[in-house]
Amino acid sequence: MIGAAYNPPQTPLSILHQDHELLVVDKPSGLLSVPGKGAHLADCLLTRVQAVFPEALLVHRLDRDTSGVMVFALTPHAQRHLGLQFEKRQTKKIYLAEVDGALAEASGIIELPLIVDWPNRPLQKVDFETGKEAVTEWKRLRSGDGQSRVRLMPKTGRSHQLRVHMREIGHPILGDPFYGPETLGRAERLMLHAYELRLRHPDGGRGMRFTAPCPF
Repeated sequence: MIGAAYNPPQTPLSILHQDHELLVVDKPSGLLSVPGKGAHLADCLLTRVQAVFPEALLVHRLDRDTSGVMVFALTPHAQRHLGLQFEKRQTKKIYLAEVDGALAEASGIIELPLIVDWPNRPLQKVDFETGKEAVTEWKRLRSGDGQSRVRLMPKTGRSHQLRVHMREIGHPILGDPFYGPETLGRAERLMLHAYELRLRHPDGGRGMRFTAPCPF
């Protein structure tokens, strides 16, 4: 469903942090995290990073149209260490989003299990029988002009989790071609940004916090 019209932005690599174990970059919207299937989907953040840092290793991903903080490991040790932190939900992530409509409540928690919608993959769907646990905490930051800015704090890391969860409570993320196609005329991109990532450094375990300024 990522289609042939892949035209990633040709922006220079935006490095937020670099040391002997970690590389943290600000991923632009519209760029795949890893290569897709086919030569036309080869350009991605991983290959761009490895062109400058050949030793860089993948730790996690962001959706193509999501921007923001993404961490790469620069050693196999760091990749293992960070991978376990993500797996054990020891990292903390904060996203910013513009969603359709005015949220009535100031904050809330969404608990809706998710599973891939096989006939329509890569779309995901809510499934209470076979879906995997998915939990999102949200906080309304402001509302106006028929939309709201929200802070999203996923407690699990399911594919498309934030996008499905916001759609399910009646407030799809603006510019989402999968889960909010009716909003496409109101945003020039998916209005979802990985604003903050907190983790422990693989060398010594000290807590670190990385942020990328929100582009919308």
